[in-house]
Amino acid sequence: MIKSNPIVREPVIINAAITGIVPTKDDTPHVPITIAEIAADVEAVAEAGAVIVHLHPRDGNGKPTCDSEIYQRLIGTVRARCPQIIICASCSGRIKSDVDVRGVALTFEGDLKPDMASLTCGSMNFPHQASVNTPQTIIELARRMKDRGIKPEVEVFEPGMINYACYLIRNNLVDEPIYVNMLLGNLGTSPATAASLSHMLDLLPDGSLWSVAGIGRYQLTANTLALAMGGHVRVGLEDNPYYDWGKRTPATNRMLVERVVRIAGELGRPPATPQQAREIIGLPTRGGSG
Repeated sequence: MIKSNPIVREPVIINAAITGIVPTKDDTPHVPITIAEIAADVEAVAEAGAVIVHLHPRDGNGKPTCDSEIYQRLIGTVRARCPQIIICASCSGRIKSDVDVRGVALTFEGDLKPDMASLTCGSMNFPHQASVNTPQTIIELARRMKDRGIKPEVEVFEPGMINYACYLIRNNLVDEPIYVNMLLGNLGTSPATAASLSHMLDLLPDGSLWSVAGIGRYQLTANTLALAMGGHVRVGLEDNPYYDWGKRTPATNRMLVERVVRIAGELGRPPATPQQAREIIGLPTRGGSG
């Protein structure tokens, strides 16, 4: 795949990050918190054109959790509603540091085993919180993903994290082609500019599949840059609660996906089907419908 080409007309893989660990109902009434709400939003974004869902479980109080039982019920409910959707389980380090806790979804079996899992390749600061990912943690999570046949969603927030992803490749901890999600616009990492994205693209290994997310007000800019330059996108309420930041108009996950689909359509890039996305990423196909 060409890393950066404005005339690329390939289908676009839309990754919906629908909950996250930060947004609350006070921030936006539309963020799904319960298992039923998350599963309903997964179905809605799948109907709109998303083929990957990036999942974070919440407990009965709406707080982020790594509880194995809750996580399994969440994945099981999502699988029942949307059998073909690509499930990416979060292994976030913003709340917990213990590898066994962060990687609990990597132990699930059968239909509960996720297709992908997030692998953040470095530490960084968010506006009010640090996300700590030690070298030992990154390596161990990568090793467990490879051992289980779970494709890493390599998350990078700045160029140094791409350098670390290349280190993982050289040491046979991550297989190529890698799927990289570049998150731009966070205060403590790379800005959401064409120059920043272009620099990061130049550092990617040849053949990499790449996607772009924008934090907060930069989501639309980052998504549009990716679509125009031939990449894929991550979108959703985890990263951005508003449809219009100037007016503070609350968004829904479906609205955000539908907007990306419209922009991609103007560029001649239809949303990838689940089967197309699995073939592009290199994931096994699944039976069923939905």
